[in-house]
Amino acid sequence: MTATAPISRFNIPDLDSLPQDMRDAILEVEEKSGFIPNIFLALTHRPAEFRAFFAYHDALMDKDVGLSKAERELIVVATSGMNRCQYCVVAHGAILRIRAKNAHIADQVAVNWRKADLSPRQKAMLTYAEKVALEAEHIEDADHETLRDHGFGADEIWDIGAIAAFFAMSNRLVNAGDIRPNDEFYMLGRV
Repeated sequence: MTATAPISRFNIPDLDSLPQDMRDAILEVEEKSGFIPNIFLALTHRPAEFRAFFAYHDALMDKDVGLSKAERELIVVATSGMNRCQYCVVAHGAILRIRAKNAHIADQVAVNWRKADLSPRQKAMLTYAEKVALEAEHIEDADHETLRDHGFGADEIWDIGAIAAFFAMSNRLVNAGDIRPNDEFYMLGRV
């Protein structure tokens, strides 16, 4: 990213002009990561949508039950790659590398998860996530049975579908807004 390239096609309000809850959320993320991910800034022009987006994101991605946090990120990176969402592949690829403690996995999954170093269980999970992201109208009982055969319970199956669906929406918003990934994401979790 060049220093002069805009973060998004849409106007980004000044941080000081935002409602306090939004400023607090953004500053908390900046404190944890050392920078403000561009998605936070890009969504500030629509406060109600900012709040709804991050509330649902956090409800799906910050759970400590069911799917591991690395598995959740696997779904995001795989489906974002399918949807050609550069921002989500780069940003969530960084998070996946950190959570999986594997410098190679995000690149493998983003390009072609079928050839990635994944377990049969993870491949079953991504097969279902791909179907949700790209052809949900074809989901049938056999898809759920396959997941159950790999040890996924009903809540985990719901989460796989919900994460794939949420990020399909997110991928489309990011692509429509031409939201650029932060430079900081590219090297996270690689060394």
